[in-house]
Amino acid sequence: MCKMSFKKETPLANAAFWAARRGNLALLRLLLNSGRVDVDCRDSSGPTALFFAAQQGHNDVVRFLFEFGASTEFRTKDGGTALLAASQYGHMQVVETLLKHGANIHDQLYDGATALFLAAQGGYLDVIRLLLSSGAKVNQPRQDGTAPLWIASQMGHSEVVRVMLLRGADRDAARNDGTTALLKAANKGYNDVIEELLKFSPTLGILKNGTSALHAAVLSGNIKTVALLLEAGADPALRNKQSSAEPGKREQPRKGFKRTLKYQLLKEEVLINKERSWTQDCLKRLIFLAKAIQYHMETETTCNSLSPGISAIMVMGNFQ
Repeated sequence: MCKMSFKKETPLANAAFWAARRGNLALLRLLLNSGRVDVDCRDSSGPTALFFAAQQGHNDVVRFLFEFGASTEFRTKDGGTALLAASQYGHMQVVETLLKHGANIHDQLYDGATALFLAAQGGYLDVIRLLLSSGAKVNQPRQDGTAPLWIASQMGHSEVVRVMLLRGADRDAARNDGTTALLKAANKGYNDVIEELLKFSPTLGILKNGTSALHAAVLSGNIKTVALLLEAGADPALRNKQSSAEPGKREQPRKGFKRTLKYQLLKEEVLINKERSWTQDCLKRLIFLAKAIQYHMETETTCNSLSPGISAIMVMGNFQ
């Protein structure tokens, strides 16, 4: 390792870092061949030339640095390694090169994020497949409990979610706050992700945090998300556990929850009227939503505030 201060880098070392970031192989070769710059010199925050080259995706530079004996073990202040950086930015060829030269597939940032987690966050499917085939743990979470499947669902990467589920990802793995991948996808309205998760029968009931994916979907205001969950068997009569109702009395949900239920029901009715498409599936969605409102609002209030058409549907569904 070079004999340089961690607080004040030498000009030649800084030139090497610059060359690695820019992919300037000619300059980097000149500097390393001079013998005045060590291949594993580190700047004040810890990265080496290998880290900078991997972060920027310069695979030719990465290969060249290995010819000079570069190490994959040095870390940045947050625990970052060359492999973690390459995975975070989706540099497939660099990841492959690093693994061939002994990079640790189980490297983690100090918060626990693995290379697989970072690739899942960015939606880099080719990198994810490579990492999984190289032994990455599909369910390895960060310190806050966030698993790769969870972060992929939050970001809306449905193909990544599908691959991870097929590779054994825990469909119900919850973050420390109790939220699951399904709940986050429902909250965001990522219906493609929800469809993939539903193929593996995730929990549709109340979670440890006292709510459900259906509650999240209703509050997010996405009618298709609500319909997907209801058709999968989610119970519209589920009560969350966020209030403190007296024993024997029905819990009263937030006003926003009740308004959103009603809004989604009326929105669906307007859409169907506009398209003149009162199919059996449409009626089913309306009845489900009507039942949810019926449960969460007083009966007389529901009947008086909804349109005659919806009230009739509620009667048809025996929900009054």
